[in-house]
Amino acid sequence: MAEKFISERNIRFMLYDVLDAESLTKYDYFSEHSRETFEMVLVTAMKMATELLHPVFREMDRNPPVYENGTVKVNPAVRKFMRECGEGGWIAAPFSAEHGGQQIPNLVMGICRFIFSAANYSGSVYPLLTTGAAHLILSFGTRELIDTYTPKMFSGEWQGTMALTEPQAGSSLSDVATTAIPTDKGYYNIKGQKIFISAGEHDGADNVVHLMMARIQGAPAGVKGISLFVVPKLRAGDNGALVGNDVTCGGIDHKLGYRGSPICQLYMGENNDCRGFLVGEPHKGLSYMFQMMNEARIDVGLGATAIATAAYYEALEYTNERPQGRLITEKDPAKPQMPIIGHADVKRMLLFQRAVTEGSLGLIMYLAKLTDLSRVVGEEEKERCELILDLLTPVAKTYPSEMGILSTSSAIQCLGGYGYCQDFSVEQYFRDMRIHPIHEGTTGIQGMDLLGRKVIMKNGKAFALFLKETSGTISTAKKYGSLEKEARALEDALKTLQEITAHLTGFAMKGEIDRFLSDATLYLELFGIIAVGWQWLVQALAAETKLQSGASSKEGVFYKGKLTVFRYFFEYELPKIEGLAKVLHNTSGITLGDPVDIFAD
Repeated sequence: MAEKFISERNIRFMLYDVLDAESLTKYDYFSEHSRETFEMVLVTAMKMATELLHPVFREMDRNPPVYENGTVKVNPAVRKFMRECGEGGWIAAPFSAEHGGQQIPNLVMGICRFIFSAANYSGSVYPLLTTGAAHLILSFGTRELIDTYTPKMFSGEWQGTMALTEPQAGSSLSDVATTAIPTDKGYYNIKGQKIFISAGEHDGADNVVHLMMARIQGAPAGVKGISLFVVPKLRAGDNGALVGNDVTCGGIDHKLGYRGSPICQLYMGENNDCRGFLVGEPHKGLSYMFQMMNEARIDVGLGATAIATAAYYEALEYTNERPQGRLITEKDPAKPQMPIIGHADVKRMLLFQRAVTEGSLGLIMYLAKLTDLSRVVGEEEKERCELILDLLTPVAKTYPSEMGILSTSSAIQCLGGYGYCQDFSVEQYFRDMRIHPIHEGTTGIQGMDLLGRKVIMKNGKAFALFLKETSGTISTAKKYGSLEKEARALEDALKTLQEITAHLTGFAMKGEIDRFLSDATLYLELFGIIAVGWQWLVQALAAETKLQSGASSKEGVFYKGKLTVFRYFFEYELPKIEGLAKVLHNTSGITLGDPVDIFAD
């Protein structure tokens, strides 16, 4: 297992050269911070990742959680990491000082989550889930709910979860059947079943606090009848001591990867004594939950980026050390073998991995900064930030998730047969990666969200803002002769995106909604390549500016490397949109046929 799992140099390039994290400190909300405090946070995050998470990366996979008598036993490192996160203020860090937070920009916290996820994705999710659940309570809960639950969640003593999925209601949340029966005692009786709940039960925390979707008895059908509840595993009894809340774990699922975090089946109210506490107003639960879901979708993309990054660094280390073969032009077999990184095809695979991971990280960190800005700017700028953030959330979730599979697969290929064996960690990275196109909304769901909602919302305002932002970058890049070729290629790609968007929305205008959305996944793929290409142009601008300003020879090597990967993306990845565009423009709607007829044997 390679010791290096991320590039600290690239992190600082993204934070300071590309995204100018220091500029956030001019706003009152972030004014207590500086580059020095950001550096302290990053150094501590690296220390925690290196000492607490990375050493148990393989152990948590090979000795996964065990279900015994209704209890899930996890690796002892989970409890230790949760407490360290609590004591260090990591779980509450992005929240306001009023709520016990440190008001650290999401841009900086996102980099920390990236570091933790690259070190050990399974281990990193426990505090991350807790932060998301606590944010929901802070945003929509009563003062009593906030005071009862968030202090213990922030301390790392209590786990937080998101409990949506049911056996009959996966992506179709309108079919949620868990029931909330009103009482006159300030709570609801909850009855139902949930599945696939990450960290839904484990002994690494003293309690588990579920943010759970349920339907109040008599509520309207569909998503308009869904409410949000706090449903703890343990609740306060009459004397104040914690007692069971009739939430039981019926088992855990054994998974391909991501094995260090249990995925639980939960049963509520089997003894008619499960109490749920309403969050916000009745029947508005889905709108509330989307706050956590959208945050989680971006974090899924970030986790995928982190895993693929760690796999890349293992492949990079191996290819630098593994001697095999000689240059194709070298005919003398007596000459010593060369490290395989010298072979063109190996370099291509490594370039591909960097193109995917560093491009994905750029897009996700850009969205993190939009989140920070939306908190502190005026209404007009706030709307701009939020619209672009909404538009690009399905892209930031999907591109790293889908391309991360190909990227980690390339890491395995770099190692050859050893990559397929457990001697090295790339096979685990590949397995850990595979969940990301599935959880928090499958790729198909993300495609329909992008094309069916985000592109057309507010009469296409978000899409227009994206085009404007990207065109602005292109205009700036054209002023640099060394970047003009790629800038014009991205300009042509934007025109293709506009043409395809107009072509597909034409079906919607004619009422052919099935046809409109039938290939939304391919549209998302095309959009993702262009969005990441834009972010590579942004990074290239930053690198070129540094080179022209007289970077040191050591720094110059880094910036020139950036530009090489940037050009790889534009030569190898961006042209892929041409095939996608052709399919999207010419498809006859073949996937809309009756599946019984199509697949008859």
